[in-house]
Amino acid sequence: MPTSIKHQRGLTFISIVFILGLIAFFTLLVLKIAPIYINHSRVMNALKAVEATTDIASKSKAEIKSSLEKRFDLNYVEYVKPEDIKIVAQPGYVSVEIDYERVEPIFGNLSVLVEFHEGFEAGNK
Repeated sequence: MPTSIKHQRGLTFISIVFILGLIAFFTLLVLKIAPIYINHSRVMNALKAVEATTDIASKSKAEIKSSLEKRFDLNYVEYVKPEDIKIVAQPGYVSVEIDYERVEPIFGNLSVLVEFHEGFEAGNK
């Protein structure tokens, strides 16, 4: 005797597998991307700390770069290379820019690219 559609309830096996696959994919994505953004927050904290330094506009390029690198080491910052940091220092003016990117492989040939562009200016140009 055929049952009516009103009495059928629940999900089929295929729909359960599909839903679990979606949940697994987005969980994997979050687990791969979250550390990148945690690292970026460390970069931002170091950059803000250098910006808040007294008389930052009167410091040389070497002093600013050294200060940033020390803060990066202290905060365990990864993925930022010295060539990613661009500093323009003139008497009474300083501009610091950090441009870097991170490619994180997800699985197979699928990867995620995340680009960051941060910086600050202090003093009068």
